Formats: sequence, structure tokens, C-alpha cells
Amino acid sequence: MATGQAAKSARTVVITGVPDGLLHDDVMTDILVIHFQMSKNNGGDVEEVLYPTMEKGVAYVTFEDQEVVESVLKKDDHRLEDKRLSRYYPLKVTRYCEHVFSSVTSILNMSIFKDQFVLEDLIQELKKKSTALSFGPLQSNGHISVQGPFPAIKLLRDSLLLKAKSLSEKDKGEESKPHQRPRRRLQQHRLTTETSNFIYDADWEKQVVVLDTDTYHYMKYFYPRTFLVNDDVVISNITDGDITTVYIEKAGSRADAEQVLRVKEKIENRSLKLHNALRKERIYFEEQTADEKRRYKQVCESLKPHYPHVLISLYDTHVDVVGNSSEIFEFIKEVSNKIQSLLQTR
Repeated sequence: MATGQAAKSARTVVITGVPDGLLHDDVMTDILVIHFQMSKNNGGDVEEVLYPTMEKGVAYVTFEDQEVVESVLKKDDHRLEDKRLSRYYPLKVTRYCEHVFSSVTSILNMSIFKDQFVLEDLIQELKKKSTALSFGPLQSNGHISVQGPFPAIKLLRDSLLLKAKSLSEKDKGEESKPHQRPRRRLQQHRLTTETSNFIYDADWEKQVVVLDTDTYHYMKYFYPRTFLVNDDVVISNITDGDITTVYIEKAGSRADAEQVLRVKEKIENRSLKLHNALRKERIYFEEQTADEKRRYKQVCESLKPHYPHVLISLYDTHVDVVGNSSEIFEFIKEVSNKIQSLLQTR
């Protein structure tokens, strides 16, 4: 049996069109297992069926052998039939792709902690607590690269935010003492100005949400109202590669901390739903000529209107496609077919 999450992903297909609400979930899962084990459906031994999922009528089927995936995908017409169903239901089977959050990279600025901690020791402590993450070397300016699953990076950044906030409040308390050393006051100034991407304001007038950059762009494009606020609240962001940090803070005199918190919760709730639904695929321009790259981009642009829920981002070296698994694979398949057709007509 293949090992590791990547290997499991390669043995998984996405099923859409599963009849919803007709039978108990366990019964429907059993029907799906039977369907995808039958030889007439090009099936094989099923390791796992995930149903129901966050998406209505969608199931994930994992086979014990990756070759079965290729066989199942070759069958054009999948019909879900069973004596427990009043009629047959057409199914759409597509290849599963990695979660949009499968691996991201973030640059952390640890220099704000250098007056309180030995940075090397602090990073060793973080490594022990965040075993899912890979840490690069600590740079002389205090920056360090971290790579791994988005939820693990978000958890790490949130813990550092709280640590930095704690230091900020401690310094404010010490400032009130009559014999405060100047060096500490300078340090407090540095904490609140140079490292705004790591600090919650002590009175909670500013809130921070850490998002995957692809999810942030998807939200901005398809759910712009998530970021729609009145004049009393301001939203800004800083993008650092795969990570985008969103800041929500008071602007008008009538704003209060609860308003800021409500906006934060709205963004977090939307991002959580997308976190469970979105997938990402990338079309690379490997050794294509400039003309071939232009052709790829033209095809992608022409197909955009047919995929209204897919975010298609064009770059010089690749195209990023973000959406649910079935739609992005249909998009990529159609791009490939159109490119092949264009090449044949040359």
C-alpha cells in the first residue's frame, strides 16, 4: 500500500452528483463502495470513501492501487445504480488534487524578540512544537523561512502574535515606572512600529487574520463583500509569498473594538469555508516559446466565462487555477484539448 498523504492523494478521485438526502449516509457510502469495486465500472479495491463532505453531493473515493484511478477515469459514463435507489444517477468522476493549503512558505521576522530571547533557542523551541513545519536558516536580520501546511503556519504565527502582544503590554507596564531605562522605551517603540505585522494593539483596536494568499485572492474576487466595511473600519493587507496577513483596525471616532472584531470574524468564517472546499492546480510553462505561452494564456482567457467559480491567475511562468476539484480539472482538461487542437491545425 502506498504511504504518505501525497501517495493517498494520487489514489483518490472526486465524485460529484451523489444523490443527496435520499438514503442514510452509511447506506450511500456502501453503494459508492460497491459501484467503484465493480469491474464493469473499471473499479478495484476501495480503501476509503469519504461521504458526506462539506460540499453537497460530493464524495471522495480512495483506492488501494493508484492504477485503478487511471482505469476509473477512462470510463466515460458512470451510473450509480442500486436496488435501494429508485433510478440511476449519473456521476462525474475527476482526479483529486492537493489541497490549496498543502504547502505554503512564510518569512517570519523574529528580530522583535532578540532583546528578550536568544533567537536560536527560541527557534529550537518552535521546531519542537511545530513538527509539521520545515525551518530554514536564521538570517542575520532575524528573518527565517518556514514551510509547511497552512494551518500549522497559521498556528505558529498566531502564537508569535500573542507572544509579541504579551511583550508589548509588559513594556507598557514598565514605562509607567519612574526609573524606566531608555533602552526599554526604545525597544517598545520598535515593537509597535517596525513589527505591526506581528502585533495586536493592546486595546484590541486592531485585529489580524492570517490567510493563504490564494484564498485571499479568491475571497477578494468572488466574495468582495467580505471586505466591505464602513468608514469607521479600515482593512489593509501585506502579502508575503504564500501568506497574506489582513489587518482590521479602527478609523473613525465612532468605531469600537466590537466592530473590528465582527469584521475579523466575518473574514475568518468565510476563509474557513473556503479552506475546506478549495483546491489548486498549476499549469507550468516549462520550455514553451513565447508564442506558445501566449497561446496558453489566450485559451485560458477564452475559457474563463465558462468557469464562473474558478479563479484563474496568469503569470509569465505558469497559470494558477483555484476552485473545487471537479471544476479545475475540467478546466485544465479543456485547456489541454484546445492546445492540442491548435497544434494539429498548424
